[in-house]
Order: sequence, then C-alpha cells, then structure tokens
Amino acid sequence: MKYIASWSGGKDSTASIILAHENNEPLDLIIFSEVMFDKSISGELPEHIDFIKNKCIPLFESWGYKTKILHSDRTYKDCFFHIVNRSKKKERIGKYKGFVMSGHCDVQRDCKLRPIANFWKSFNEEYTQYIGIAIDEPVRIDRVVRTTNQISLLQKYGYTEQMAFELCKEYDLLSPIYDFAPRGGCWFCPNARDCELRHLRNNHRDLWDKLLELEETPNLIGNIWNILTQTSIHDKEEQFFWEDNQINLFDYARSLETTI
Repeated sequence: MKYIASWSGGKDSTASIILAHENNEPLDLIIFSEVMFDKSISGELPEHIDFIKNKCIPLFESWGYKTKILHSDRTYKDCFFHIVNRSKKKERIGKYKGFVMSGHCDVQRDCKLRPIANFWKSFNEEYTQYIGIAIDEPVRIDRVVRTTNQISLLQKYGYTEQMAFELCKEYDLLSPIYDFAPRGGCWFCPNARDCELRHLRNNHRDLWDKLLELEETPNLIGNIWNILTQTSIHDKEEQFFWEDNQINLFDYARSLETTI
C-alpha cells in the first residue's frame, strides 16, 4: 500500500501533510499539479509557486517526503487559441475559443485535473490518497467516507478549516496568497475577486498586461475576461485607475488641510 497526498499549497492540503509528519502517518509521495500559462510562465501566482518550490518542497523532502510536480501537455494559451472547428453556432467556426466561461473551465479540466487523472491511471500499485477536507465541510467529507481509498487526516484528527490555517501558521507554511485573498487559483481565473485582481495589477504588472493584450486579440468567441458577468479586464483597469486616483486626490486634500 502506497500513501499519496494530493496537495495544492493551500492551508487544508498543507495542514494534512503537517499532520502526517506530526503523527507518523505513512506518506510515500506528494503530488502537485501546476497549471501553466504558456510553456515558460506558471499559471500560479509568482509568490505562490515560489512558496511551493523553494519553501515547502525542500522542507517536505527534509521530512522524508518525495514530491512530484505534474504538468499537462496543454497550457492556458493552448486552450485560449484553440480554433473551433465544430459548433452548433456556425458563426463560431474558425474563431479562437478565447476566455473560458466561469463554471465551465476547460483550463481546469485540461491543464490541472487531466494530469492528475493520468497519474492515477498510470499508477500500478495499491494506494490510499490523502485529501485536505476539514470537519466543517460535511458535504465533502461525506463524499470521502463513500470513497474507500481516500482519507482526510483533518477529519481523523478533528481539524476545522480555521485550525488548519493556524497549524500552517505555526509551521510558517501559509502561502503568501492568504495575505490578500481567502483562496488561491490561477492568476487569470475569471472567478478572481477584486482583491486578487488588484494584487496582480499592483505587483505583477507584466502578467496583468498579458490579460489586457489577450483581450485585444481579434476573432475571439470568448472575447472578454469574464463572459458570465460581461466584465472585461479593461473595465477593471479603468476601475482600479480611477479608484487609485480618488485615493491620491483624497490624500492631497488632506495634506492641504494639514498645511492650512
């Protein structure tokens, strides 16, 4: 029997690995699926993938745990620039697929989940999978109970999501994403909140500009960043620009009041 942990770098899956370490639970391998924007740029935020590769993995290896990073043969840009050849709507044929629809993400399917599925298919030994689900997620826990080869160590040791957060904090293994967002995800995800988008714009302008450039691509079916809400990255650029300028004007007005 091999014991394998599915790990995203988030608090719950990281806390599961810590619990395995603290309680001498068997753990033979940790798998992490990295989505790629293109062949050279990660789809993970730079500070998160740095946390994964340069902080967590060396520590886990010092604990005796091997880590395997999985990659798909497809990237986000492969999905974006896929030319549609078949469609019930004839006007779509010959166009690029463009931005994914929130809730129907073929990037999640093709670039993240498929390499995981392929890994399990090629794994020829008997295994038990550790997954990070806390006791205050009863619906997800119920699914685990019905799956015989999946175990939640958070459930076994009575950990809530908040307790998982605190455990990671104790070990200094909280991803930097928790400094500005409640969750992680690809930096181009249409589900990203304003706090995540603003962080991307303020701290990784090169990546933000790539989204602006993609939105200007001609011949797209999904021609704006969030098709479901009809929100474009250019809309967000304008919103953040004016919000920043309002803050600057407010600070300027306050400085005048102080001077007077």
